[in-house]
Amino acid sequence: MFSTTLLLGFLASSAFASPIIGLESRELTDTLSTITIHSSCNATERRQLTKALAETYEITSVAIDYVLQNGYTDEVYQKYFGNAEPFAVIGAFQALTSGDKTGVLLRCDDIDENCHQDGWFGHWRGENATLETVICPLSFQERLPLEKFCAMGYNVAEYSPSYYFATDLIHRLYHVPTIGNEMVTHYADTYSECLQLAADSPTNAPFNTHTLQYFASDVYGRVVGNPGDGCSGKASETEEGPTTTSAAPVSESTTAIATTTAEESCHTHDDGEVHCS
Repeated sequence: MFSTTLLLGFLASSAFASPIIGLESRELTDTLSTITIHSSCNATERRQLTKALAETYEITSVAIDYVLQNGYTDEVYQKYFGNAEPFAVIGAFQALTSGDKTGVLLRCDDIDENCHQDGWFGHWRGENATLETVICPLSFQERLPLEKFCAMGYNVAEYSPSYYFATDLIHRLYHVPTIGNEMVTHYADTYSECLQLAADSPTNAPFNTHTLQYFASDVYGRVVGNPGDGCSGKASETEEGPTTTSAAPVSESTTAIATTTAEESCHTHDDGEVHCS
């Protein structure tokens, strides 16, 4: 008995005294909490982008708090994500609010000469510069601030998920590989398709860009825009609700055009595909 106790004590003291093989301490580095705005943006554009970025963090933070407070059994949560794990949803939004923004750049100089095309509000630069996004003049002219949320007849179901500047930036920033981690993509585009995705393939829903936009918008309307009631709306007559049949995901190599009552917003993917929503 004594020898056994002595041996165990020796082994325990040795474990605390000896470093664990294969593990080394590392230095923790600070990451940028804000996204850089390029010098090509004038004073007015810079003010608008600064506000839009702050509102992007606001609307995503509201979405995170909603999931944490209401859980995965919540009706609104299940509407967009089905029975998907809530941790994936929270993580997707936290990538925007808390992820490393080092090198991420918004610019206004139309360096790739795409902004002249009809309906182009901006685009991710793709292989030209994976951390950079161009914001076209149309965004500054027509994208709305969050204080107008739920106003002027807007509703989540019938309007573009990028109708507001903040929700538009959610979409654009997910294309940046250090934010979207090359996992947030396009499985479904229209409102009805996103609800169908939640029913048919809930594991993909937390990684679908438009689902995250629609959910953040729906929740923000209920919590802030029009507290208690929100402005969810219903799908238009040209869109049917979820069915029991499977809906095929929209791949990055296929051009998908969302049907909404709002204007289309176009951008390019790294493979040169033009995507409008």
